[in-house]
Amino acid sequence: MTKKMTLISLILMVFTSVFGFGNIPTAYYLMGYGAIPWYVLSALLFFIPYAFMMAEFGAAFKTEKGGIYSWMSKSVGPKFAFIGTFMWFASYVIYMVSTSNKIWIPFSTAIFGADQTQTWSFFGLSSTQTIGLLAVAWMAFVTFFASKGLEKISKISSIGGIAIMCLNLALLLVSIVILFLNGGKLAEPITSIHSFTHSPNTSYGTPLAVLSFVVFAIFAYGGIEAVGGLVDQTENAEKTFPKGIAISALIISIGYSIGIFVSGISAHWSTDLSLSTTNLGNITYVLMNNLGFKLGTALGIDVSTAKEIGTWFARITGLSMFLAYSGSFFTLIYSPLKTIIQGTPKTLWPKSWTKESANGMPVNAMWVQFAVVSIIVLMVSFGGDSASAFFNKITLMTNVAMTLPILFLALAFPKFKKNNAIEKPFVVYKSNKTGLIASYTVVILVGFANIFTIIQPAFSGDIGSTLYMIAGPIFFTIAALLIYNRGERKKDIEQNKAA
Repeated sequence: MTKKMTLISLILMVFTSVFGFGNIPTAYYLMGYGAIPWYVLSALLFFIPYAFMMAEFGAAFKTEKGGIYSWMSKSVGPKFAFIGTFMWFASYVIYMVSTSNKIWIPFSTAIFGADQTQTWSFFGLSSTQTIGLLAVAWMAFVTFFASKGLEKISKISSIGGIAIMCLNLALLLVSIVILFLNGGKLAEPITSIHSFTHSPNTSYGTPLAVLSFVVFAIFAYGGIEAVGGLVDQTENAEKTFPKGIAISALIISIGYSIGIFVSGISAHWSTDLSLSTTNLGNITYVLMNNLGFKLGTALGIDVSTAKEIGTWFARITGLSMFLAYSGSFFTLIYSPLKTIIQGTPKTLWPKSWTKESANGMPVNAMWVQFAVVSIIVLMVSFGGDSASAFFNKITLMTNVAMTLPILFLALAFPKFKKNNAIEKPFVVYKSNKTGLIASYTVVILVGFANIFTIIQPAFSGDIGSTLYMIAGPIFFTIAALLIYNRGERKKDIEQNKAA
């Protein structure tokens, strides 16, 4: 008999699945201490209710192999389910667009001690165009080797994962040492409650911009869909699971809040983070470099040696993130694709896409995916943006893409609750009304956060970013409808032939 998870095991599982070190520098860069209330609010209004929904779904469909497609298909209907599942897959396509570009930043930092990508140029191309070509080359490299069944390379992500956990501890412990050596003085002073409600970043000085930040807070709690499959593995699930989720939300939100706060011990926003070369792609390495430098100066070391310490902090962070990105990429290149093809009706897909190699890889579909990602990469990278604007744009595109599937699952939940034909062995929301309230809370929060994120650049004069964020969901929705309708026509033809 398999040993079931205790409360502590469940909390650790949820924490490692959700907590992301990179979310801390991003939050501090965008909002300073003002990010803390939004992270706490997102834990209360998004993480907890959504995690409970996923737990109910997962427990009810634990024997289904179709994953979220089965959840939504049996709750709402196959068409809604396919569009929702396709948007989930599309979110990983956009994630690959982003990561295939961003991975060169930790690569550069690990080698040179700083982000040098903004100076790279091939054949007279701009830095963003050069990075775009490197991103396509990276996609080709990973697709080729993963299609050969060498997905075991993904195990290097565990090394990167351990290193990143160490970075969390380093940020905390080194910041405490700096605070002690500086006599309790913060680099970013707290003047009043105003410090926790306003951003030092002028780009986030308007109410609309602040509200658009919520999508970053929601993204920071991403990955909780995975907890749906943990219910039947949990000891005394009726009591342990809700308690575990609530405690996990508390620990993760406190963890993020502490991380954001201690960032202010070493980094003064206007002095250390406001350079034009700092962006959402390299902020993690800029912050860690600054942490090492401030440790050196606090110890009374000369400036040149302090800078060298900062460089090594950045190098170690870059290597850790590069290993983590690389490992996860080798999994993401085939896992979501394989899941959507195997989890949805085969009639929806061209036969060549469903065909698997001797290694169990959908090779043809993987190369189609490579082509789609490459086209999007080249469109964005050759769009004429500066390096900072480019990385900021693809980060926003990723956040929107990764949070949109949440809307489909949250909208399906009330239908799931009302369907008495579905056996529900694990129930948190004891009535349909409480389930409906939870669903609408998540839909409203995520929906408005995405709307604010999409329209905010347009109000700042950056219509291009807004158009990209609108075009992505529209394109993938149309693609999903075309694939679904083609499959339905194919099924009708086959049924007519059989008759």
